[in-house]
Amino acid sequence: MKIQFLGATNTVTGSKYLVTIGKRRLLVDCGLFQGLKMLRLRNWEPLPIDPRQIDAVILTHAHIDHSGYLPLLVRQGFRGPVHCTPATADLCGILLPDSGHLHEEEADYANRHGFSKHTPALPLYTEADARHCLKQLKPQAFDRDIELGDGISLRFSPAGHILGAACVRLHDGKRTLVFSGDLGRLDSPIMQPPAAIGTADYLVVESTYGDRLHEAGDPLDKLADIITRTTARQGAVIVPVFAVGRAQELMYYIHQLKSAGRIPDIPVYLNSPMAIRATQIFHHYAGEHRLGHKQCEAMLKSVRIVNSAEESRRLNTRSGPMIILAASGMATGGRVVHHLKAFAPWQRNTILFAGFQAAGTRGATILSGAESVKIHGEYVPIRAEVQNLSNLSAHADYAEILRWLDGFGQPPRRTFITHGEPIAADTLRRRIEEQKHWRCTVPDYREEYELT
Repeated sequence: MKIQFLGATNTVTGSKYLVTIGKRRLLVDCGLFQGLKMLRLRNWEPLPIDPRQIDAVILTHAHIDHSGYLPLLVRQGFRGPVHCTPATADLCGILLPDSGHLHEEEADYANRHGFSKHTPALPLYTEADARHCLKQLKPQAFDRDIELGDGISLRFSPAGHILGAACVRLHDGKRTLVFSGDLGRLDSPIMQPPAAIGTADYLVVESTYGDRLHEAGDPLDKLADIITRTTARQGAVIVPVFAVGRAQELMYYIHQLKSAGRIPDIPVYLNSPMAIRATQIFHHYAGEHRLGHKQCEAMLKSVRIVNSAEESRRLNTRSGPMIILAASGMATGGRVVHHLKAFAPWQRNTILFAGFQAAGTRGATILSGAESVKIHGEYVPIRAEVQNLSNLSAHADYAEILRWLDGFGQPPRRTFITHGEPIAADTLRRRIEEQKHWRCTVPDYREEYELT
């Protein structure tokens, strides 16, 4: 058994792990690189393996940094099955076509306005490419063994990160290799906690928040204060949201605050068709989250749905207090970028982040205190108040990761720490080595290991 790390090394994006077992080649996750330009350029580079030689893909969950390369892989010749949980399959059905559509929109915008270095600017892949790859998705239930052939079995266990998120267990009759995927919070108000795994000969664990603890205190208090303060100065609260997970959590919180009379009754706009459809999917997977059908319905009723691009543009000319929830969560694209362009230059408004911002993204730039940010080839001043609800993250912090690791009956032979920026990954390595005395490795990009 071998593993090669083709992504999520020294970064939180581009998750891809090539596992070779005998003659079988399995790709665990198939994500896009995001953030820094040197990382995004990797999306255009050929993989070190011909996609036609990959027997199967296994997705831990639907987020684009774990699934967004799949349309390219299929376009390049991959013809095998893509194993994932049912909710992941449903969410990929909206996330991947939307990703392709955004790539096309950005290329078209660059060509029309002439700010691309390439003539013409081309999309990484198209919406049609994304819809085509969906035919290869093979939904598999949690907590059952799936035979992949040649004595290899696969098992999904709940990871608690978003709907459908899974830890992956691969067993070849001799060794067990476990991938944590993205681990959720132990006390999320929406998602169930990650399941204990028990045993692994080799473990790959994420480290997004490997160097920090989530902010203490009730996020409702801080959210109420931000909204009330911005409303008092007649401003708008612009919230870049991840369409799956974060949008639903914020809708739930805002609904709670309004019902309790803790914030003014100002309009709340959900400006993400993808988030609307993702919220509807919540109804079908009641067992994977803590919200009942009535709560899901109340969340949707508490917001005004923005469907068309024209409606979205009109929001940018609207005055008076309001809240706009719009994708994407790191402000890398989508409708929220146009809202930032319109509202960021004005002091009365607030830009509110509610999730991890990868290095090189607009979100990370704005949170760092930058005076301006580049949008559509021009620099937009940031004069609005900038806030961050860090304790709304859907990722476990280092204390929660260590508690999840307590569920293993004995130490893995080696633990690989990935999906974290360099300081976060190395800090988690040190904590695991010092507190649990496990053998740990932080792998480099394209590094390969023999799992003996």
